[in-house]
Amino acid sequence: MRIILAAPRGFCAGVNMAIDSLDLALKAFGAPIYVYHEIVHNQYVVRTFRDQGAVFVDSLEEVPEGSTLLFSAHGVSPAIREQARLRRLNAIDATCPLVTKVHLEAIRFAKDGYKILLIGHDGHDEVIGTLGEAPEAIVLVEDEADVERLEFPPEARLAYLTQTTLSVDDAGRIIAALRKRFPQITSPPKEDICYATQNRQEAVRELSDAADAVIVLGSQNSSNSQRLRELAREKGRQAFLVDGPQDLNVGDFSRGMTVLITAGASAPESVVRETVDWLIEHFDATVTTSTIREEKVSFPLPKPLRGFAKTARG
Repeated sequence: MRIILAAPRGFCAGVNMAIDSLDLALKAFGAPIYVYHEIVHNQYVVRTFRDQGAVFVDSLEEVPEGSTLLFSAHGVSPAIREQARLRRLNAIDATCPLVTKVHLEAIRFAKDGYKILLIGHDGHDEVIGTLGEAPEAIVLVEDEADVERLEFPPEARLAYLTQTTLSVDDAGRIIAALRKRFPQITSPPKEDICYATQNRQEAVRELSDAADAVIVLGSQNSSNSQRLRELAREKGRQAFLVDGPQDLNVGDFSRGMTVLITAGASAPESVVRETVDWLIEHFDATVTTSTIREEKVSFPLPKPLRGFAKTARG
């Protein structure tokens, strides 16, 4: 068996920042640290932090007044921020800056009188947060069929935004449909799908032709991981989305195969290594890495944690 490791893969800058934030908060303030929703959409990461004393909640009513609360990488609505203030919570914001960018665009477009068409997945944590910034101005669009159902007068001021973890191809088709129906629609100053989502999809698109099967390390609730699996299947490849080698079956592989391995933006490198070791053990696999694009992006820690980070380094 031949293994091709796609690069880039795994953690993006926003996930690294969020995970570092929770790790540092646990060290600085001690357990429990409450986290609104999962810190990132990866079961391995969530399980690891839960064992260290993080408590993941879906309602601030679950958080005792005066406790320390971390907002996850996916961002939250203004209503949640206000609720945290009223409960006197020590709130630390680990929202990915690229998600914050979409929030700020929504606020600006709404103030300027635009109706905002938000391209995204209903119920996703990021989408819920963005909708909360301008609920009266935003309409969620999930697919091209939704575009056909929209009705606006010709003089309507329209703008679109996107969830940061969408399929580049799917978003492109929906944007094209919006432009066809509403030629006056305004785009964001800079595209919203994040660099890491685009790079990981580009790697799968380019490298899957050389593979018989594609393994995507990531959890089922990870939007960007789901898109990687979908992309591999669109390329005609057998594709698996798994949390780790424990979810794979020996019978799905053979010694003569070439297997491409990638990882969603919230999947740790440790599970990639475990999966590689599993394939080596069972199929005597050889490993090569193919780099499509270099990534050198990093984001600063939330301000309340920066002093603790300096102390930890010193």
